[in-house]
Amino acid sequence: MSEARAAQFQKLVDQQPENDLFRFSLAQALEAAGRAEQAVPHYAQCVAAKADWMMPRILLGKLQLKLGRRDAAKPILEDALRLALAQDHEDPAAELQLLLAELESR
Repeated sequence: MSEARAAQFQKLVDQQPENDLFRFSLAQALEAAGRAEQAVPHYAQCVAAKADWMMPRILLGKLQLKLGRRDAAKPILEDALRLALAQDHEDPAAELQLLLAELESR
């Protein structure tokens, strides 16, 4: 199922490469299909496209952690936390604070 979703969203991104929502969905589908490394540039492009889009920052930061890239994850998660606080997203802010505290303690 995950591979089928990834293929579906890849086709949509191929047809409309400027559509950030399709790209975001493709990144999620790739990650769900176990193709985390391939999801990274799609999340990164979503992050670059919209300065106030919190969710791709959270997912990219978590993915970087999953891939063992703590140094890459930290500034992304810090930026996501800044947005979560500015946008009054309490649950994501709390989760991000925990992730960043864990990073600091290692």
